[in-house]
Amino acid sequence: MSFEIDIAEALEHARTLAAKAEDEAARQAYLAVLRRDPTHFSALNELGTLAYSGGFRSAARSAYMQAVRHHPDNKIARVNLANLLREEEDLAGARAHYEAALAIDPDLPEAHQGMAWVLDTLGEDGAGPHWQKGYSGHAVVSKPYRGTGIGAPLLLLVSARGGNIPTHLWLNDRQFAVSAIYAEFYEPDLALPAHALIVNAISDADLCAVALGRAEKIVAHSTAPVINRPERVRLTGRIEIAQRLAVIDGVIAPTIYASTPTAVLAAENLHFPLLLRRPGFHNGQHFAYVENHDALAHTMVSLAGDELLVIQYLDGRGADGMARKYRVMFIDGVAYPLHLAISADWKVHYATSSMAHNAAYREEERRFLEDMPAVLGSRAMAALAQVCATLGLEYAGIDFALAPDGSVLLFEANATMIVFLPNPDSMWDYRRRAIGNVLDGATQMLRRHANHAEALARKLI
Repeated sequence: MSFEIDIAEALEHARTLAAKAEDEAARQAYLAVLRRDPTHFSALNELGTLAYSGGFRSAARSAYMQAVRHHPDNKIARVNLANLLREEEDLAGARAHYEAALAIDPDLPEAHQGMAWVLDTLGEDGAGPHWQKGYSGHAVVSKPYRGTGIGAPLLLLVSARGGNIPTHLWLNDRQFAVSAIYAEFYEPDLALPAHALIVNAISDADLCAVALGRAEKIVAHSTAPVINRPERVRLTGRIEIAQRLAVIDGVIAPTIYASTPTAVLAAENLHFPLLLRRPGFHNGQHFAYVENHDALAHTMVSLAGDELLVIQYLDGRGADGMARKYRVMFIDGVAYPLHLAISADWKVHYATSSMAHNAAYREEERRFLEDMPAVLGSRAMAALAQVCATLGLEYAGIDFALAPDGSVLLFEANATMIVFLPNPDSMWDYRRRAIGNVLDGATQMLRRHANHAEALARKLI
C-alpha cells in the first residue's frame, strides 16, 4: 500500500513540475516513477508528451512505444504512438496502431482522424467514413494549457488533411490557451471560441484549398489579429509563387505548370532534365528527377498521380559538384538563417545530406548561420528582402541555392517550412543559436500580436 502511495505522490510531483514549466525536473520526476514501476502507463505517456512538446521526438517515441508494449489494450497509448509515427511518415506503423485503437474503441474520434489521414495519403478508398466519424462534432479541440493563471486565448486554424505548420516549438502552451479548429469541418457561422489572437497554421496552398477557403470565412467573423492570413497563404502554391517571385530582381524561379501523365507523355516540347512532382507533398515524397525522355514513362508510374507538376530543373550544384540548399525563415518581416544542407544528390534534405559526415560542410554551414550577409552577398540578401515582402506572411521561409552571379535559385517559398531541433550530439552545437533565434523570433511575434490585441480590447472597454 505504501508503495502505491509513494508512486502516486511521485507522479503528482512530476505533474506539478510539468505544470510549472520545469521540464527537466519534471522529466527526472517521471523517470523516478518509472524506476519504481517501469510499466506505469501515466508516467510513460506523460513523459512522452513532455518530450514531444520540447521537441525531443526520439525520446517521445521511446516512451510511447514502451507504453504500448506494456499496455497493448490502451487506446490512448496506441493513438499517441500512431500520431508520432504519422508525423515521421511511417504510414504503415501509424496505420497499424490506429487500427488497433479502433479495435479497442470503434468510436474513438482521434483514431478515426488518423486513419482518414493515412488512407487519404496512401490514395486508398475508405477515408470518407473515417473523416466523418473523426471530425463530426469534434472540429474544435481545446489543447492542454500548462501555465499558471489565465492563458491568453488563441485560435489555431488547422487542416485535418495535413499541410500544417508545426507550431509546438514556438506556440507556448504556458502562455496561450489554445483552441484548435479543423477548418474543413467547422461551420463558419457558429460562434467562435473566445480568442485574442488567431494563428492560421494551414500552410500548403496546393493541398489545402478547401481548408483555406473555410479558414477565410472563419477569420471574417473575428476582429482579432491574424498570423498568416489564409488569403495570403492561398497565393503560395508552387506554380503561383514561382510566377510571383520570378519578377524580383535577383530571383531565378523555375517554370512550373500542372499537367496529366498522359499529356506529359505526349508533349513534344519538354526540356530535359526536368522534375516531376505530385502537388501537396513535401520532404521529397512523390518527387522525381527525369534525365531524358526514355525515363519518363517509368518515372510517372512511380509517382502514380492523376495530376503532376512539371518543374524546370535548376542546377544548385557548386564548383565541387555538390548540391546546396539554403533555408531562410521569415518571421514577422525578419530574415533568419536556419540551415544549409549539402548533398551529392539533387534532392537535398538535411536528414539525408552529407552534413553529419563532413566537417568541412558543417564549417560552411556555421559561416552561413553566423554571418548570412557575408556568405550570400548583397544581391541575394536584397532579393530575400523582396521575397519576404511579397509573401506578406508573419511565418514563412524559402529554400534556395545560389546562382554563379549571386542570384537566388528558387526551390520553394511558403509557410510550410519546418523548424526542427538538432540531436544532442555536440557536433551540432554550432546550429543551436540560429535555431533558437528562429524559435525566439516566432515566440516574440506571438507575444507582440497578443499584447496588441489585449491593448485594443482594453481601449474598447
